[in-house]
Amino acid sequence: MARDYYEILGVRRDASKDEIKKAYRRLARELHPDVNPDPATQDRFKEVTQAYEVLSDDSKRRMFDMGADPFAPSGGGGGAGAGGFGGAGGFPFDDIMNAFFGGGQPGAGRGPHDRVRRGRSIKVRIEMDLSETAFGVTKDVTFPTAVLCNTCQGEGTAKGAHRQTCDMCQGRGEVSQVARSFLGQVMTTRPCPQCSGQGTTITDPCADCAGEGRVREKVTRKVQIPAGVEDGTQIQLAGEGEVGPNGGPRGDIFLEIVQRPHPTFERRGDDLHCTITVPMTAAALGASFTFETLDGTEEIDLRPGTGSGHVITLSGRGTRHLDASGRGDLMIQVDVETPAKLDEEQEALLRKFSELRGETQPPGKFSPGHGGLFSRLRDAFSAR
Repeated sequence: MARDYYEILGVRRDASKDEIKKAYRRLARELHPDVNPDPATQDRFKEVTQAYEVLSDDSKRRMFDMGADPFAPSGGGGGAGAGGFGGAGGFPFDDIMNAFFGGGQPGAGRGPHDRVRRGRSIKVRIEMDLSETAFGVTKDVTFPTAVLCNTCQGEGTAKGAHRQTCDMCQGRGEVSQVARSFLGQVMTTRPCPQCSGQGTTITDPCADCAGEGRVREKVTRKVQIPAGVEDGTQIQLAGEGEVGPNGGPRGDIFLEIVQRPHPTFERRGDDLHCTITVPMTAAALGASFTFETLDGTEEIDLRPGTGSGHVITLSGRGTRHLDASGRGDLMIQVDVETPAKLDEEQEALLRKFSELRGETQPPGKFSPGHGGLFSRLRDAFSAR
């Protein structure tokens, strides 16, 4: 083979990727044209870069170890393959080097990523009783979150220490790599793996936050829940969520309301519904009874002759409207209870009552004027 890439980088043939990378970085700092503009040094820098490209790529390194040179001339081309480093099939050498080490050429405008990022928004579920959702309440809400590290105030460095410019990307936050394809040489740019695209690194991190600039802890906040919220309602508290990495701005908190079931009332929008069961005699004769609402005890009058399914409406006794004044209604449905078992005396009294009202009928038959729906339909057709 004309060139030994291991010898060019000064590493063993069994060198790890990390050892190859370190050797390349050391040589690149020494041979870069910005440091040493000598033409011979520039040729050496090209050679080092080519060697690193082969040995840092598993497939190219395997090909080289088997005796083939991935950059061997394919006939009439430059020493760097089809088109060479400076030929028409690839990028000009100066552009490639500037893109990798900075200098205003392709890719240089992107720059390092902002290390300060916005914190994550969090969701907190709050269980509430019906009376709390109906009228609103102030609650203490406890939840885990990320807060600013008091030791480093979000910098992530130990006391007296400072962030250092990344020596891999020289503070640009990105590195470029030249690869070969059937179109020639292609340059790709990606975030710097050493500094995660930030352009700086921490050599002496804060002991309390491990360099993140924030710590996790449980916090308790007083939260005002407005009247009229219902199950599933979400309330956004802007800027009250987690502190971002490196002291970044807070995210949001989304409070999700979970309304506990009520033993008496069913909520439908802002109206409350319930069912009461009354004896047959109370429905027939009328009655008054006390009823416990969300506002306290109410006196309810049951009119004589009330039947099953009758609804008593108490206006303005529901929940408050969330986005308007006023309240919903309380709807009380009456269910008349018919006795299932009668003793002899009760049965005799009901039979006497039935006779007095003229409601006795032969078993299984209905008179035309007092029958049910089907008997009335039958009579209507018989009269034609």
